[in-house]
Amino acid sequence: MATQALITGNGDNRRTLVVIFLRGAADGLALVPPVEDPHYHRARPRLGIAKKDAVRLDDQFGLHPKLAPLEAAWRDGELAIVHACGTEDRTRSHFEAQDLMEHGGVVAGGWLARFLRVRPAAVNGALTCVAVGKALPECLIGAPSVTVMQGLDDFALGGRTPAFRTQLERLYAMESGQLGVAARDTFEALVRIDAMRSTTYKAANGATYGRDDFATGLSQLARLIKANVGLEAASIDLPGWDSHFAQQGQVESLAVRFAAGLEAFRRDLGPRMATTTVVAMTEFGRTVEENSAFGTDHGRGSTLFVLGGGVRGGRMHGEWRGLDPAGLEPRGVFEGYGDLPVWNNYRDVLAPVLLRHGTDAAGLATVFPEWSLKPFSLYG
Repeated sequence: MATQALITGNGDNRRTLVVIFLRGAADGLALVPPVEDPHYHRARPRLGIAKKDAVRLDDQFGLHPKLAPLEAAWRDGELAIVHACGTEDRTRSHFEAQDLMEHGGVVAGGWLARFLRVRPAAVNGALTCVAVGKALPECLIGAPSVTVMQGLDDFALGGRTPAFRTQLERLYAMESGQLGVAARDTFEALVRIDAMRSTTYKAANGATYGRDDFATGLSQLARLIKANVGLEAASIDLPGWDSHFAQQGQVESLAVRFAAGLEAFRRDLGPRMATTTVVAMTEFGRTVEENSAFGTDHGRGSTLFVLGGGVRGGRMHGEWRGLDPAGLEPRGVFEGYGDLPVWNNYRDVLAPVLLRHGTDAAGLATVFPEWSLKPFSLYG
């Protein structure tokens, strides 16, 4: 029985969805500040991004200056941003909010795993889905096939001993049905990976990746996409955003890595970005008002980024009502400004992305059950 199309290279036209989780609650009001809102500067007299320092996006918003590498994607119409985005969770607990977001609601399994299961004519090979890291993320719990790896060296059998692999191939050659198909797919994937490992990777189009884990992971994903191994979905984390104290330096450092990694990935893929989408999300945002420790505490709404082919980029999407305290979400016993509400649910942003990547309306209802979807117009 022949190996599946994804591994034999016939999946060249497949689209790839890369999901980045900014773990720790990234401050959307720092990453994409509403620099024309006077309430923003009143609430953040020390941490607020000055108008003159922001990379201007439109007549309301700017980018954090350390996100300047993303300006090119914005100007080219390949980057869309949704502010005041998040979930309906109000616990402000990292663990509960991450679970709800990654599961897509109070439901078993992860939303990305369900997408991989319900997309029409689904074919799953050993490299259909990759999670970059040490553990399987919650969004991929229940996926039909996932490879978890920090790098290409992790994808091996028996320490890459040829004799051991040969014996396994002979053993599984006698298998028929799905087990035999899966085994042959895996062996074919190993051949592809071995070929990639034998050469030094050089990013295309003058792209330069950093040496941190996030940049290295993105470069590995770009390499897999360009190698036509059939990669359809991938996840990668950029943790460390919990900025209660001395936020400025912490956010600046992470913003540099985030922007540089994304821009290198975009440049490296070149025309392959037309069939690639990157979504970057976080469990919740930070308080509108800075605290006494030069940081911000757990809040509600944050930002969600969508980068890739076909997106109606160069514009902010979704509802935005400003930071007037009268329109913010109360913080109970806390005084001062309330929290930025979640005016835009992340599922409604992901819905058009998943439609673009192969599911249909019925599939969306399975991916996000018990939620009345109102998909954004992310694509023209």
